[in-house]
Amino acid sequence: MKFRIDRDALADAVAWTARSLPQRPPVPVLAGMHIEAGDRLKLSAFDYEVSAQVTTDIDVEEEGTALVSGRLLAEICRSLPPQPVEVTTDGAKVMLRCGSAKFTLLTMPVEDYPSLPDMPPAAGAVGSDEFAAAVAQVAIAAGRDDTIPMLTGVRVEIEGETVTLASTDRYRLAVRELHWKPERPDFSAVALVPARTLADTAKSLTTGAEVSIALGGAGGTGEGMIGFSGGGRRTTSRLLDGDFVKYRSLLPSEYAGLAEVQTGPFIEAVKRVSLVAERNTPVRLSFSQGEVVLEAGTGDEAQAVEALEATLEGEDINIAFNHTFLLDGLAAIGSDVARLSFTTPTKPAVLTGKPPEEGANPSYRYLIMPVRLSG
Repeated sequence: MKFRIDRDALADAVAWTARSLPQRPPVPVLAGMHIEAGDRLKLSAFDYEVSAQVTTDIDVEEEGTALVSGRLLAEICRSLPPQPVEVTTDGAKVMLRCGSAKFTLLTMPVEDYPSLPDMPPAAGAVGSDEFAAAVAQVAIAAGRDDTIPMLTGVRVEIEGETVTLASTDRYRLAVRELHWKPERPDFSAVALVPARTLADTAKSLTTGAEVSIALGGAGGTGEGMIGFSGGGRRTTSRLLDGDFVKYRSLLPSEYAGLAEVQTGPFIEAVKRVSLVAERNTPVRLSFSQGEVVLEAGTGDEAQAVEALEATLEGEDINIAFNHTFLLDGLAAIGSDVARLSFTTPTKPAVLTGKPPEEGANPSYRYLIMPVRLSG
């Protein structure tokens, strides 16, 4: 094997592929990055759950394959000088030359490396930037507790031209709808994708204009797997098992009150007031006509109070939230105005941005459980 490649192109491709290398590989070869030099360079990583593969242009003199330590290759490529890189194999070694720098890596047995899973059938495409933003909005509400795998996923529901993403950790729920271009207008499918994998993948596929989503439809092929591709990169992930919560029934159909606050000042005020909040104590919000008063801390501890302008429809209300969950939602709504809709102080409230036109349904909803106030 012998080829030349631009240093930045190699570093970028290696860094992206290395993200999928397992932290603690179950077998040694899975710590390797598979290098295949043909018409183009193909780099692959796989941990039996997630696979990643990138293709990029090279000047190839001699085709071939090799398997080397993926993390070591990534560190080397990150530190190379800004000059073309020549990669060659010599027996059981791979050599990288870049300017006056030369590295020699030992290879692993390439024949022991498992084949990457095939991509499921292509289901449709969506703008890469919009997809990355939508996934980021929803992934924040996914659970982190691996003992309840179902809650660590993002539910992806596809019905015709609408994709709905939803996740919950039982204390909050995030739902985002977006439009996409399905391969078939009647396509429908449901998948539960690990949230961390989905978030990393969506963020890393913004190099291309669109992301193609590959997913088997109801009863079709590609069972248990979802694939994403764009900009010369493709990744697959195994789906999570388990029935996701019936989240639509959690979203209130009507509200007793609705408040609006400027998002930027609201975020800053919550951050300031929560400085005195112990880890599990809430920030209390008192909404009345024209203002909201934020408070944290109790008589026995440090206390903080701040007032902001706010509009309120409905009766005055006192409600309290975990400040971290509230800040996550405010950061995710993507709107200058935060709209908080509530029923009672003890029932879930829904945080959205202000819709572009009155009466329009917001594409993003963040439901948050209040903390019950004693007394």
